[in-house]
Amino acid sequence: MVKIGIPKAFLYYRYHHLWETFLTHLGIDYIVSPDTNKDIMNSGMTYAIDEACLSSKIYLGHVAWLRDKCDYILVPRISTPGHSGSVCTKFLAIYDVVKNTFREDGIRLLYYNIDLWSADIELRAFLKMGRFLGKKRSQTMVAYLVAKQAEKAAQLLDEYLLDQQLQETGIKILIVSHRYNICDGYIGGPIQKLLRQQGAVPIIGDYANRRETLERSNEISATLPWSFNRELVGAVALLKRQVDGIILMTTFPCGPDSLVNEILLRKVKDIPMINLIVDGQEGTAGLETRIESFLDIIRFKKEDGHAGF
Repeated sequence: MVKIGIPKAFLYYRYHHLWETFLTHLGIDYIVSPDTNKDIMNSGMTYAIDEACLSSKIYLGHVAWLRDKCDYILVPRISTPGHSGSVCTKFLAIYDVVKNTFREDGIRLLYYNIDLWSADIELRAFLKMGRFLGKKRSQTMVAYLVAKQAEKAAQLLDEYLLDQQLQETGIKILIVSHRYNICDGYIGGPIQKLLRQQGAVPIIGDYANRRETLERSNEISATLPWSFNRELVGAVALLKRQVDGIILMTTFPCGPDSLVNEILLRKVKDIPMINLIVDGQEGTAGLETRIESFLDIIRFKKEDGHAGF
């Protein structure tokens, strides 16, 4: 039986309900790489170019872990996931990067292409993938529709979890970060843990309703080309009145995030905000000091009756 490998990085955190339900409904076995750890990160660093962002390096580490444990590795190519804009070029290039990086290992890739400008919509892409896997069109169609329902249910659960976070007591800190960063236990986990240890409530901005965040993003910038970043910007506009502070969390040296975070720092002036850049170095002492100081400032402002910096 064919076994598909799924790297637990990048778009896994956005689409894994869709992928896993689709493969399961087609009766295809799959394996997901483990949670990111030091070995996976270091492995990815040996394959990636120095200029690649830490998230890209981690992705290559997950691919390397899977290469001898499955028949194909799922590596989608995403250009325009919807009418709301494009994405960072790493999602468009990652298929070619993986293919060329591991070309001497005989790695085999399963992919689908999403590019609305070329009429490669998601349904058509999944039908092609089903055909490649030897499944009938009718089987693939049903599997895709079931998978979309699972994806929708997961999104509703995220929105419910966001509501639950907002109802907790304590200083509420909105974390503006891609899910593949903040929900990765090795990269984003320490930040959430440090906030909890210091009595604060981490609010995951990427859990917000995507349609609402895309609409609200225009309040801060109407010209951003990257749809995933627009969702995060919209989460700031949507939630800033319900939180006490904002952490902009990114991995070094992400180009789109560096621009978008600068826009947020310049244009959102009525709430305390800090920019945290994770570079993969060991130890959390620096993060702990910055987060503790940030929370102290927020507490001082709240006690003193002031808002913002």
